[in-house]
Amino acid sequence: MKRKIVLCITGASGSIYGYRLLEVLYSMDFQLDLIVSTAGAVVLKEELDISLKDIQQKFPKVRLISERAIADRVASGSRLINYAGVLIAPCSMSTLACVANGVNQNLIHRVSETALKEKVPLVLIIREAPYSLIHLENMLKVAKAGATILPASPAFYHKPKSVEDMVDFVVGKALDCLRIEHNLYRRWKTEDQG
Repeated sequence: MKRKIVLCITGASGSIYGYRLLEVLYSMDFQLDLIVSTAGAVVLKEELDISLKDIQQKFPKVRLISERAIADRVASGSRLINYAGVLIAPCSMSTLACVANGVNQNLIHRVSETALKEKVPLVLIIREAPYSLIHLENMLKVAKAGATILPASPAFYHKPKSVEDMVDFVVGKALDCLRIEHNLYRRWKTEDQG
């Protein structure tokens, strides 16, 4: 299994999903390349009171990359093929629109485009409600191109007791998409339950 992941955090509400993925993947000893958009940094601070400096201090092995570093190694298909996947958590509707239409305004968009063309798994944790027709059409375009659309919609069959349990369900589903083993939530019925 390739132990490298590109994690992107954009400016949608729900920065807790990206931050929790960072915690979990870091604890699993993945090599993490983290791209936080300008708007993503604002939302991280607003929702979690976490700055990029805080992230660098808590996760010293993470390579934090500017969204403006369009020539970074992860923008290259010959380099990105060595990664297990690209996660965008949360994925704003603006980022979705850029990915769906091949518009590269920053490194997150470029990495997504590169992942699609190189068949590197790309998972977009969409955090918006309700969806407009434009959102749905963009999701369909991206799914047809090979990405996985993962709405931030927790289930309740595992009987969550806290917000953290609900976040871990969505984060666990993202890891499932990349075939990364975890125990973040109880799966639907074990084999001995039928």
